[in-house]
Amino acid sequence: MLHVINIKVINMKLTAEISCYPLQDNYLDPIKWFIGRVDSYNNIHRVTNAMATQVCGEYAEVMAMLATEMEAAHEKWGKAVFVCKFIGGELDLSHSE
Repeated sequence: MLHVINIKVINMKLTAEISCYPLQDNYLDPIKWFIGRVDSYNNIHRVTNAMATQVCGEYAEVMAMLATEMEAAHEKWGKAVFVCKFIGGELDLSHSE
């Protein structure tokens, strides 16, 4: 007897907020560079304001992008502090009050 099992694959979304603090006098160039790199990921939605960058996408893709781009930033620019906040799920990044 053959049993068919229906498996529903659920792709978990992740929303993250990232702030980058390069430890150098010329801090704007590394920040703009990092945002440009994040923007190159077509499957990850990005919104930037004066304080931070928010991203939203598939959980694994967001985490992989952050690991790749934070490492690249440290290799290119040296010391920098990244402060990240994560919430499971997809938030409306266009929301404003």
